[in-house]
Amino acid sequence: MDWDLVLGSLGPLLSGAIRGTIPLALVSFAAGMVLAVAVALMRLYGNRAVAAVAGLYVSVIRGTPLLVQLFVVFYGLPSLGLTIDPWPSAIIAFSLNVGGYAAEVVRAAILSVPKGQWEAAYMIGMSRPTSLRRVILPQASRVAVPPLSNTFISLVKDTSLASLILVTELFREAQQIAAFSQEFMVLYVEAALVYWVICLALAGGQGSLEKRLDRYVAH
Repeated sequence: MDWDLVLGSLGPLLSGAIRGTIPLALVSFAAGMVLAVAVALMRLYGNRAVAAVAGLYVSVIRGTPLLVQLFVVFYGLPSLGLTIDPWPSAIIAFSLNVGGYAAEVVRAAILSVPKGQWEAAYMIGMSRPTSLRRVILPQASRVAVPPLSNTFISLVKDTSLASLILVTELFREAQQIAAFSQEFMVLYVEAALVYWVICLALAGGQGSLEKRLDRYVAH
């Protein structure tokens, strides 16, 4: 084990995580959640045509590999005359992927809220949009936190695929150092450990958030 290499490469790997992996995951997840809520509402409350379009989107996203989606955006769209830089391409692909998976989580969470909550909101004069915003979604969010947290943790790991379209993040830093040093096993194991530590921290934050939300639920 070349400990000098391990210690010397740790800085670039952490820099790749801070400047690439984490921002890419955060931006993609935020955009994906906006899309997920919109798609979930389309499936629940849209007319048949709107619901069908939303359902098709979810089916396509869930039925195709993320790597293929990433390549379609970065390598496929230029053949149609639309060239997108690596970073925006990665954000678009990851956001679409998160939107497809998270939409089902949001939809299930909304459906888990008892119908009596809707009726109570209507009785005090709330419209459907107001009831949804002030009564239903806050309750649904508590149900959705665990699966959505898992989705975000998975996304952090999936950002490594962005290295295939030349986005500089944690894994691409490892690839570049490994190519120079020829110590592929050392660098890739070190990168895996950095991902592991990040995911452990996120899992700890998820547990704390779940406990905090659980305090407001009667048992």
